[in-house]
Amino acid sequence: MTSKVVYFVVDGKNEQAEFDQDDSPDEVREIFRAAAEASPNDIIKLYNTKGSLLNISPRLQENTPSTRYNLEVVAAHCDGTPDRTWNGFDIDGIEKRLEAIESRVFTDEGEIPPVVRDMKKKVEGFKQKLESVEHLSWLGLFKDISSGTSLQPFWDKKNSIRKSEEKMRRTFDKFLKMSRVQVTDEVSEYLRKPTFDNWQWDDSEMLILLRQMFIDLDFIRKFNIELPVLHQWLYEVYKHYNQVPFHNFKHCFMVTQMMYGLTWLINLPSYMEDIDILILIVSAICHDLDHPGYNNAYQINARTELALRYNDISPLENHHCSVAFELLAKRDCNIFRNVSQEQYKRIREGIIRCILSTDMAKHTEIVNGFKAIIPAFEFSNKEHKAMLMLILIKAADISNEVRPVEVAEPWLECLMEEFFRQSDVEKLEGLPVAPFMDREKVTKSSSQIGFIKFVLLPLFETLGQLFPVVEDQIIQPVRFALKYYTDMQKALDEGKRRKGSTGRQNSKNGLKS
Repeated sequence: MTSKVVYFVVDGKNEQAEFDQDDSPDEVREIFRAAAEASPNDIIKLYNTKGSLLNISPRLQENTPSTRYNLEVVAAHCDGTPDRTWNGFDIDGIEKRLEAIESRVFTDEGEIPPVVRDMKKKVEGFKQKLESVEHLSWLGLFKDISSGTSLQPFWDKKNSIRKSEEKMRRTFDKFLKMSRVQVTDEVSEYLRKPTFDNWQWDDSEMLILLRQMFIDLDFIRKFNIELPVLHQWLYEVYKHYNQVPFHNFKHCFMVTQMMYGLTWLINLPSYMEDIDILILIVSAICHDLDHPGYNNAYQINARTELALRYNDISPLENHHCSVAFELLAKRDCNIFRNVSQEQYKRIREGIIRCILSTDMAKHTEIVNGFKAIIPAFEFSNKEHKAMLMLILIKAADISNEVRPVEVAEPWLECLMEEFFRQSDVEKLEGLPVAPFMDREKVTKSSSQIGFIKFVLLPLFETLGQLFPVVEDQIIQPVRFALKYYTDMQKALDEGKRRKGSTGRQNSKNGLKS
């Protein structure tokens, strides 16, 4: 076992803690808690020399006596509300006293001195910093989630990422009422377009449109799907998408809508059997079920319950599959209950294969495998067709940039917000942070240029080799998106250059004067 020694200051006294790298996080925290003479209910917080919060765990970095950490004890709050103090200072109290000083100085002198204005600005900024992490559990500031076997408190069934029962019931009631009204031909036609704009449709309306896909593809008749069962299944799917910034029910709908649009654009029924198209549509609907808003890298690095359950192998995708078939196991939700046993086996195998392929860690392997078979592609070849289905579901999953900028750009902002929330947690837990998820290192343009150039275009251009019809409606919009973000990045770079040039010029002028 490897021993570690960490030096720190607590209540003005120099202390040190020695622990083994194989110790549990609880054991390490108890060592620090004993040094601080803190009660079991108190919260302990450790800061480095820059004042940044550190995670007390076996992964804590060693330091030296000259770079001691600072250990603070914060009285525990049992009501679940954020602590409005920082290092012993009452933020609300400071704010009130500052307001009183500001009022008095203004009355006596006629104006606010710069020093008071500056102090007020700093207090407001500090307050915003405290409040900006309210989306994190305050237990996450000291509790090492990575050591446990669950995602709590970041993924708890009582957490706010779950929809309220009232909201879900309201949505379902509206959905059932609307299901009695026929969708117009105009809407049905628009639903087939890659340019479809999700932002003007609410959840119940999107449930209706998903239902319409099953009707227009004639799945109701071909697979003897009972409408009440389809309604209940769609509702259960809706319930099991969480309220996270990106991987939510709207994302589920948009991926399915693109899969549906590709079905009509390519004319898939002329190349594939109906059961294969059913597999693709259902896979798209279920592909991110119960996504917690934290990706596979987090699951694995934090050693969550999902990572342990699935041995670090596509934990999220395996979970999405599992939830999908848990829902289908309910008789009133089983849209496949009238198919043959042989058909069900094929459907299940196909859905699992499709959903597991959406793990981006497998992206290059799948795309290269598809490229290799294109010169000799045969629709009668079972393996070739199976590979095509993976390419189609992947294309639908990451297709936002196919859509008009006014539709796609808000989705990028949602994705970045989800990434930023994860990286905030990773920093608190001392876990690795991917640069493209760090709010201090990435911009919209910098995140998209490489993604479009090296991920999206190769995927869609490869699909275009087999189906040239996608060139105008799928590939060209992605090329436009690349130009859009490249121009945005150039403008940012030019702005920085001019700002730097102006700063240097002002500095020179200052020296001359």
